[in-house]
Amino acid sequence: MKNTENYRNKRVIIVGLARSGLASANLLHGLGAKVSITDSQDSEVIRANAASLRLKDIRVELGAHTREFVKDNDLMVISPGVKSNAQPVIWAQELQIPVISEIEFAAGLCPGKIIAVTGSNGKTTVTTLIGKVIEAGMHHAFVCGNIGTPFSSLVDKINENDFVSLEVSSFQLEKISRFKPYIAVILNITKNHLDRHKDMQEYLNAKKRIYMNQDESDFLVLNSEDPVLKDLAKEVKSKVVFFGRSAGLNPNEAAVLAIGSILGVSREKILKAFKNFSGLEHRMEFVAEIKKVRFINDSKATTADSAKWALENLNCPVFLIAGGKDKGVDYGLIKEAARKKVKELILIGEARENIARALAGELKIDAAGTLDEAVRKAFSRASAGDCVLLSPMCSSFDMFTNYEERGRAFKDSVSKLAKENKYGP
Repeated sequence: MKNTENYRNKRVIIVGLARSGLASANLLHGLGAKVSITDSQDSEVIRANAASLRLKDIRVELGAHTREFVKDNDLMVISPGVKSNAQPVIWAQELQIPVISEIEFAAGLCPGKIIAVTGSNGKTTVTTLIGKVIEAGMHHAFVCGNIGTPFSSLVDKINENDFVSLEVSSFQLEKISRFKPYIAVILNITKNHLDRHKDMQEYLNAKKRIYMNQDESDFLVLNSEDPVLKDLAKEVKSKVVFFGRSAGLNPNEAAVLAIGSILGVSREKILKAFKNFSGLEHRMEFVAEIKKVRFINDSKATTADSAKWALENLNCPVFLIAGGKDKGVDYGLIKEAARKKVKELILIGEARENIARALAGELKIDAAGTLDEAVRKAFSRASAGDCVLLSPMCSSFDMFTNYEERGRAFKDSVSKLAKENKYGP
């Protein structure tokens, strides 16, 4: 790692004690910082994380934030879920304590080259595929970030000749100052996260921060078919490379092909990596077939665009399970695809009324109190040849810790159905 001396004896407070907060606390402690961590939640998982930190003599505050705990620190590191107007951040600003995101912290220590990927849809798939392509080109790649593995949990293992394929969200980009990826990628911009950003312009401005520190030695990869992104080339210092659909490749693959080409990986090796890629858990993941009804876990689909893509790529009548915590997306985007494929829409979670309003008169709509109830309703109404698709269009935080937990709950429900119907999942 580089710049490690910057944190020795520095008093650092971390906001958020989930995965990235825990990783940041452990790393800072190892660098000799005096670490405190605060979380407004007090769940079983958070308490377990706190217990592991207290063994290292790290101060922990759970269940509420207090100004007293924030003051007298030299730096604040915030987790992705912490809003810019959260109370600890406001206190830090009043006390003139610098505030940075976890990716800013980790990037400052990273000696390798960073490829940072953002956008409204496709980030996780593209970030993962970039890692596969880099490995095909005989370099070591670390795949991390908003994909589920915190950057700060891996940065101490990264060497100068290594690459980092880093998924970054608009939330993480809000609090960067020097973050400077060698390759920045913006895949697309669609209506998303308007529960956190006041409007689309604020959301776009957060995404654009990914290239704000780049210079002529860096690259910016943009989607030529996205009208919002095409004009960004006029305002950047880095070298711009466009990608678009091409024969035999979807937009995600086209983006990765452009990145692999920048890195000098041959087209042959890139296409071989695509062929060998088996897909991601929770993204169009086949779970089971019970009485000739297929179950597909697409819990990673937290936008309407993602659900629309899923519907367009299924060749069967669909019972669609959707809903969760509303992010201000336009659910009407799935209308055309849903009319052709969806036999019934079963809604769960806080957003179900908003989704029902957006699609009223277009589809047969029902609701369920739990995900398990939705799975059972769908199966009881499905016929041989149908698919039951979980593609929520929403985040999971009203009912689950994250989309992974939601996907596992779906798979557990399907597994129970399989056993009840004497079929193995």
